[in-house]
Amino acid sequence: MTDLDYNIWYLPFLVGIALMIASAVVYFFPPKKINYLYGYRTASSMKSQERWGFAQGYSTIKMFQAGIGLFVFSFLGLLFPGSEKAQIGLGILLMLPALVFIFFSTERALRRKFPDS
Repeated sequence: MTDLDYNIWYLPFLVGIALMIASAVVYFFPPKKINYLYGYRTASSMKSQERWGFAQGYSTIKMFQAGIGLFVFSFLGLLFPGSEKAQIGLGILLMLPALVFIFFSTERALRRKFPDS
């Protein structure tokens, strides 16, 4: 196998694409009512229908931004060859900040928009 076959940067690439697709689906087909199956589901977002609607729109934008970031960042892997295990670990570690970014930025926006509830 070549170095490209072991390139962990495929993982952020694929997750970035998946996040962009998922954000587009939720953006264009948002869940109308609070549910436990589909959408941005946290205790904070599910407190009211108004919060729910806001969280769906805001989180999809952040999800798309995280997807773009992972997609772009995946091309840096071409510059940094390494062992398969190191690349897998690094690829997973790169995805965690993207998911944390989506969660914390959406929760912060909810607290700012709905400070008293």
